[in-house]
Amino acid sequence: MTSRDLEILAVLGFLLIALVAILVALSVRDAPKKGEDISHLDKRHPQHRRNSRVLWGLLLVAIAYLGLLRSLHTLTGINLLDGGIGLALGLYVCAHPAANAVNMLFFERGTLRQSPSDGSLLRWLALNLLVLLAGWMVIFLGIRQLVAGPA
Repeated sequence: MTSRDLEILAVLGFLLIALVAILVALSVRDAPKKGEDISHLDKRHPQHRRNSRVLWGLLLVAIAYLGLLRSLHTLTGINLLDGGIGLALGLYVCAHPAANAVNMLFFERGTLRQSPSDGSLLRWLALNLLVLLAGWMVIFLGIRQLVAGPA
């Protein structure tokens, strides 16, 4: 591996870390503060909890990771580290759609019964499934990197 390749890897790694940091900042921005009364959260309209921007961002990060791994075959040159990055990123990507599913099952039980033909709800559910699928693909490739052994 030449020094030029290492420079490109460093820049791409920095960009990937920056994207994840931005997504984390977006996802925790609306979180309740410590000691804040959260009893009013159940009274909010369900659309307030459906943040499509975060899901689109996670989808872009997952696609970027998959594309980088496909084109470069390794991000760091160490399969164990590449696998760890893939697993952590995949679990983070899958966490948001899973949390949305739990919210819908426990806090918004009547949403699907009230408006099953609501186009925005169906699009939001499809986006969640797409992000979940992308996260699974990232996890799968991370496991493959872990099992591959030394580079």
